[in-house]
Amino acid sequence: MTHGPGTNGLILDEPLLWEKGKPGRVAYSMPTRDVPEESVDDTLVGDGPDFPDLGELDVIRHYTRLSQWNFGIDTGMYPLGSCTMKYNPKINEKMAATPGLASAHPLLEAELSQGILKLHYELQEYLAAVTGMDAVSLQPSAGAQGELTAMLMFAAYFRKKNEKRTKILIPDTAHGTNPASAALCGFASIPITSGKNGILEPVSVEELMDEETAGIMVTNPNTLGLFEEQIKEITDIVHRKGGLVYGDGANMNAIMGMVDIKRCGIDAVHLNLHKTFSTPHGGGGPGSGPVCVTEELAPFLPVP
Repeated sequence: MTHGPGTNGLILDEPLLWEKGKPGRVAYSMPTRDVPEESVDDTLVGDGPDFPDLGELDVIRHYTRLSQWNFGIDTGMYPLGSCTMKYNPKINEKMAATPGLASAHPLLEAELSQGILKLHYELQEYLAAVTGMDAVSLQPSAGAQGELTAMLMFAAYFRKKNEKRTKILIPDTAHGTNPASAALCGFASIPITSGKNGILEPVSVEELMDEETAGIMVTNPNTLGLFEEQIKEITDIVHRKGGLVYGDGANMNAIMGMVDIKRCGIDAVHLNLHKTFSTPHGGGGPGSGPVCVTEELAPFLPVP
């Protein structure tokens, strides 16, 4: 059995629509007009768009073949850096698309939005409970935006205390977007080299942590997939110098339900609901990155 170009497997040979078209070919014939023709002013008449002449079958097969070249979550693992996509159940996407959620207007009056507000509030409480944290904001729309939110909160926290802290410690095994999030808030990234076992060593943190440093951004488990076994000792070092600890939730799947984030000494952590809680991800697009914080940082949370 033979196959034509672009009809089987990953055969990237599909003619352009202009190459497939033939003059006079149409997808649909308009009914005969029963009204008289009228002349139109020449200034209103142009040459028209340069569309190819195609039949309906030409169009359907062309775009169907192109769609089959796409690689996505439904066909295999999507290894996008440290943001590997996973398959989320279709029922979750269906539930997210229910009219009460998908059609809720952000400017709708509060008295007409009690159902969805209740869902948001309960979700905040659940996320606080599973992390051990005290307060949550659902505002960030993705993981990196959650990082940025936490860094903005750190900056606001130190401004209120009239402390000028210009640096942030970032391990070499941290999530790749951490330095950018810190830089957007005016912090200089100070790299920390991991120990021979691939995890942070407290002595390395202690050497760099000072009163000009806002804190540390830790991904745990780190990008090597290793749990930072000495996390509590590290957070204690940072806190003794008046700093704050940010926990990146990129790899939270590995420890969810087994680790109390707050008891580890984390002051703020973001969660990727599109990863750890299987909400729709949009194939690498829209997501949700709520930020969970301690009581001390709660006044600096954005709304809602």
